[in-house]
Amino acid sequence: MATDKVVETVMAGNYVEMETEGKPRTMKTRLSKFFWDGGSVYDAWFSCASNQVAQVLLTLPYSFSQLGMLSGVLFQLFYGLLGSWTAYLISLLYVEYRTRKEREKVDFRNHVIQWFEVLDGLLGKHWRNVGLAFNCTFLLFGSVIQLIACASNIYYINDNLDKRTWTYIFGACCATTVFIPSFHNYRIWSFLGLLMTTYTSWYLTIAALLHGQAEGVKHSGPSKLVLYFTGATNILYTFGGHAVTVEIMHAMWKPQKFKSIYLLATLYVLTLTLPSAIAVYWAFGDMLLDHANAFALLPRSPFRDMAFITFGFACTPLYFVWEKAIGMHECKSLCKRAAARLPVVIPIWFLAIIFPFFGPINSTVGSLLVSFTVYIIPSLAHIFTFRSATARENAVEQPPKWVGRWAGMYSINVFIVVWVFLVGFGFGGWASVTNFIHQIDTFGLFTKCYQCPPPPPLASPPRLYNVTAAAPPPALHHHLHRP
Repeated sequence: MATDKVVETVMAGNYVEMETEGKPRTMKTRLSKFFWDGGSVYDAWFSCASNQVAQVLLTLPYSFSQLGMLSGVLFQLFYGLLGSWTAYLISLLYVEYRTRKEREKVDFRNHVIQWFEVLDGLLGKHWRNVGLAFNCTFLLFGSVIQLIACASNIYYINDNLDKRTWTYIFGACCATTVFIPSFHNYRIWSFLGLLMTTYTSWYLTIAALLHGQAEGVKHSGPSKLVLYFTGATNILYTFGGHAVTVEIMHAMWKPQKFKSIYLLATLYVLTLTLPSAIAVYWAFGDMLLDHANAFALLPRSPFRDMAFITFGFACTPLYFVWEKAIGMHECKSLCKRAAARLPVVIPIWFLAIIFPFFGPINSTVGSLLVSFTVYIIPSLAHIFTFRSATARENAVEQPPKWVGRWAGMYSINVFIVVWVFLVGFGFGGWASVTNFIHQIDTFGLFTKCYQCPPPPPLASPPRLYNVTAAAPPPALHHHLHRP
């Protein structure tokens, strides 16, 4: 009996749906596979690492100015660990759901599994509805933040246009992501994204060190509880980028190999976030409290102008949800699917123009949405999925010994739920919403250029001389009127 169970588990875990089966390989298909057709462990790692931090990298020095150096470092390490754990839980639940469905002969060849479907299959429609609401809202505002960040970054490269105008331009650029079918096709995009994120991180580090400490620099953080918890929730948001974990796993040829990928991606991301945040905060200190984007304080140079971070990852899962809602998800025509996706871009564009508060909006989204979407709900879902002895006995993957088996996993999950609810959602929600409202009161909605330097004073107008000036001297007058 035990042998039969093992065989069934192995067969159910053999995911080969995206592999080509006996198709002849031409030069065109090889090039397409190299640039476009990614489903390996390495592709998943690139997607996780590039999606995890992205534009938030530029606001981490701002968070350090709110938290102080020590708390900033500790929160990065702590939330990086928590994020890796909940991504691991999501991967376990995905494999459990998919294995159960494939035992029932369900075919996923033309269907991308998403987090709310995992919740639906394992726990029922109420969990699905809650998961769908939080996940879609988070991904919507995650896309908004990416768009705001792109406009903010490009403004510091070319300030001939204000940030709102750049938001219009990059909103149009964002619309091109409708042509990317799934995360299976993000190979070159995720590689470029991680490459530019790495470059930007080390540019910030080196440029800050070469700049040295600004004159009269102060490091007074943490000074206020509101700022302290606002900074903490921005870091919570930074390491809560795994709302797209299920979609990345589904794009893999072997999703069961995902378990350690997110942890490895987090470890790499920490080598980017810690040096850059520490260096920029050391150089500029409290000046960062009024400059959420670190680019604002660094002198313009060709190296700074090259530091740009890609966008578009958060849009794709929203496209899938919309396709399923209107019955277009299994359509094989890429052009029809792309046209059907375009309405999703409009609210992203509009919200980015209403709330251009790059930095404060990250913390607000982190406390109100990320805390539930990628920390609390996955932890509770794992607890309730395996609450019965039968479910634990028949689980596709058993907990490792180093966590203390089921008792250890339950203890860790309960700790995460309590901590994130109290600190992330409770204190963090109070602080980030207070700060967000302050930004609205200070700058107003639809502000044209958030935290932009004031325009230079106009030059004084030239002095106008009276046309009825004094008469010339007599001699000159005689000379001018001489016959």
